[in-house]
Amino acid sequence: MNRRDFIHQSTLAGLGVITTSSMINLNAETEPLKRMPALFIGHGSPMNAIEQNVFHQEWQRLGRELPRPKAILCVSAHWMTPGTKVTAMEIPKTIYDFYGFPQALYDAKYPAPGAPQLADQTAAMVKSTTVARDLEWGLDHGTWSVLLPMFPMADIPVYQLSLDMNAPPAKHYEIGKELSALRNQGVLIIGSGNMVHNLGRTQWTDTAYDWAREFDERCKMHIESGDVQPLVDYPKMGSIASLSIPTAEHYLPLLYILGMKEEQEPLCWFNEQVTMGSISMRSLILGCGNTGLNVLDE
Repeated sequence: MNRRDFIHQSTLAGLGVITTSSMINLNAETEPLKRMPALFIGHGSPMNAIEQNVFHQEWQRLGRELPRPKAILCVSAHWMTPGTKVTAMEIPKTIYDFYGFPQALYDAKYPAPGAPQLADQTAAMVKSTTVARDLEWGLDHGTWSVLLPMFPMADIPVYQLSLDMNAPPAKHYEIGKELSALRNQGVLIIGSGNMVHNLGRTQWTDTAYDWAREFDERCKMHIESGDVQPLVDYPKMGSIASLSIPTAEHYLPLLYILGMKEEQEPLCWFNEQVTMGSISMRSLILGCGNTGLNVLDE
């Protein structure tokens, strides 16, 4: 099969809601295209991509239970740019943006096709800023480390949106609102980062600082109540925010996903844990439906 046919078949596979129970059988009966969920995933260490730990296993379960997307758009903490960019190449490369890990992690590949047409459409949907097409980046570990367990066949088109390092938090939230309509076109949107992320204070134990746990719980409280503004204005939370988010790149993907939430849309929590002292793995699904996870109906 040549590359064009592979991309064509991948796109066709995403047009219906197909679960692992049908083993991605394109001849099986499929349902009409539905509004896709949107996810914020705490990705933590790159090793979660290959270690059989609770986080990896939960990502595997999501891949089995979520509706099969037409394509995946990821806003990753690990792509920061001046201005906003979207990857528009046909074959994105796997980026190893880390060092000092076992060779097995560098041997991991995620050869998913890109989504150039959707990238153009995504750029056109954003009215609050200019979104430039990018042909150089690829899939960094904020994206492929979670997708490798979720969709190991790498047969769904994947593209990324960058974080404008000069934009205020409110701008990231606004862009999320503008991109929400992609969910109606079968696009699974993932924000990949961590609600609490302070590498300078990490410990190599399964523990949590009091301030990390407090900020993590504060985020959960505001999300469940639908009171998003304090999360956009997070520096006003004081020292627990400055300790939990010394730099914003891992937190900002959350604001994109919160911008996509519809009124009364159910949400689910998973991987609700602060580990290594200062890394929150707390993750959520908007529009979770029948995933079997912890569902909160607002």
